[in-house]
Amino acid sequence: MDGTLTIAAHDFDLIRQQLKIPQGLPILEAIEKMPAAQAAKAQIKLHELEMEIGAQSRPQPGAQEVLALLQASGFSLGILTRNAEDIAHATLKAAGLANYFTDDDIIGRTRCNPKPDPAGILLLMAQWKASPNNTVMVGDYLFDLETGRNAAVSTVHFNTTGSPTWPDLTDVTIKRLEDLSLYL
Repeated sequence: MDGTLTIAAHDFDLIRQQLKIPQGLPILEAIEKMPAAQAAKAQIKLHELEMEIGAQSRPQPGAQEVLALLQASGFSLGILTRNAEDIAHATLKAAGLANYFTDDDIIGRTRCNPKPDPAGILLLMAQWKASPNNTVMVGDYLFDLETGRNAAVSTVHFNTTGSPTWPDLTDVTIKRLEDLSLYL
């Protein structure tokens, strides 16, 4: 969602600094390793920061058109995010994309283990009665692609910057969301 359907707005280094997490460490995993009281405070602060960012979200160019095309073509659409579900809802609403997703189709860290664990994709596939050969994970970051591989589904790397790339985890690379229509 963040950086794929919405314009990337997270400054992860600043978030780490505010949560007193060493630079370069994955935020959720670093919080998980904190003592319980410290982790609880960090979770609250992270939620506040993510809600602030989510409330100001803007859609990626072409996001509404691609989602409308996919929905009209009969595809099931889901969100798999490392955010909590309420943050995902706030983000989608602010970006004008909320009407493309049902509550059940928005999976965050409060419903299952976060990406790159495949639990979220597996949950969506079970809900949709889908199989790996007709499921695709689209994302802009390593965790998205690892999640797709871990669930044995096809992966699309949405890469607007040209780097970094993860060719061993990527089936298709696109630079514009509209390019997804080429693969329908």
